[in-house]
Amino acid sequence: MIKIIPNWHPIFVHFSVALLTTATLLYLLEPWLRQTRFGAQLAIVARWNLWLGAAISIITVLFGFQAFYTVLHDDPAHVTMSAHRNWAIATLILFLGLAAWSGWQQRTNSKPPRLFLAMLTLAFAILTITAWHGAEVVFRHGIGVLSLPKPEGAFRHSDEPHAHSHTLKSAEEQ
Repeated sequence: MIKIIPNWHPIFVHFSVALLTTATLLYLLEPWLRQTRFGAQLAIVARWNLWLGAAISIITVLFGFQAFYTVLHDDPAHVTMSAHRNWAIATLILFLGLAAWSGWQQRTNSKPPRLFLAMLTLAFAILTITAWHGAEVVFRHGIGVLSLPKPEGAFRHSDEPHAHSHTLKSAEEQ
């Protein structure tokens, strides 16, 4: 397997979040656009995004477990990682259930009831909480990122002037 630093979880998680977010938005838009020429297509796209998002999320969670047990971390990071893991499990269970429910709706040729849309909205809220905890793991605790060199003469772009150029140089110029 190709070596990815630190692991494969960050690659798959973006597909899960994007597909499930798109599915949620399309399902919520579909009732208002049902009578338009795009209504039927919107329902199909919403279902496929939900099904693909749920399937990819299985892989995402499996790689998340692999990351949980292999990345180096301290006690404060472990607390955040554990919260992220627990929210991720709940998110996966909810979206797998919703994908199965959606499959049943497709099979019986029925429209999503309000309860389905409410549960989908709840699952999306939990997905957002899960993603927030994941961002905390990476950006607050620095888990799964390579350390940067200590900057010399540190500055922000708002601290003008500074001593480097923002223009790209060709390989020959460097």
